[in-house]
Amino acid sequence: MGRIIIQGETTPDPISLIGREAGVCWGADISNAERNYKRGMDCLTSGHGRTWEYPQVYMILDGYSARVIREFYTHIGGGPTRLQASTRYINYQKGFPFVTPPKIAANEEAEAVYRHAMDEILTAMQKLEAMELPREDIGMLLPLGMETKVVFRTNLRNLIDMAHQRMCTRAYWEYRALMNDMVNALGAYSEEWKYLVDSYFVPKCEVTGFCTEAKCCGRKPKRDM
Repeated sequence: MGRIIIQGETTPDPISLIGREAGVCWGADISNAERNYKRGMDCLTSGHGRTWEYPQVYMILDGYSARVIREFYTHIGGGPTRLQASTRYINYQKGFPFVTPPKIAANEEAEAVYRHAMDEILTAMQKLEAMELPREDIGMLLPLGMETKVVFRTNLRNLIDMAHQRMCTRAYWEYRALMNDMVNALGAYSEEWKYLVDSYFVPKCEVTGFCTEAKCCGRKPKRDM
């Protein structure tokens, strides 16, 4: 399965940074680290989401499927950006790693069918390359299940919103796994990030107190209509 690497450009003290930036606008003394942290906490508990956009996160997402990364991109907004492994320049005709869903991996017959399909795609790509066709055209055969790599830059507000949607049990299984990897990676980056992921990276029902989904998992009661 994939892994997430938090890069050194990531804000190490996101809560304190929020407090410093807010303090400038409030005419406060931002030389006091303790007061900056408290001010940052006030911004978080008060729901002042604009301030949450200051802490930046730089990460590498490696080994997740192209399918889940397509879903990941639906959350790009408010300034995040990304680069993804090229299907034009990388030579996948030598072979491409791919993600096998757990339910398929647990069924020997199903896994054999799945792997055969991937082998057939690779064989077709190799035959087209032997015909000296452009690599960018051959790449059209690559499946959504192939692994890919993304360099992603985002902010705290964007990630909290993503967590509300994608930590829900109704979310796609690989996205839930990706979010769990992100929580672990950010939590290990610094103490302030550990507090944030433990406190704010939760399913939306934990925020609303009720389920907003048409098909409820039962974690929280359904919203009265």
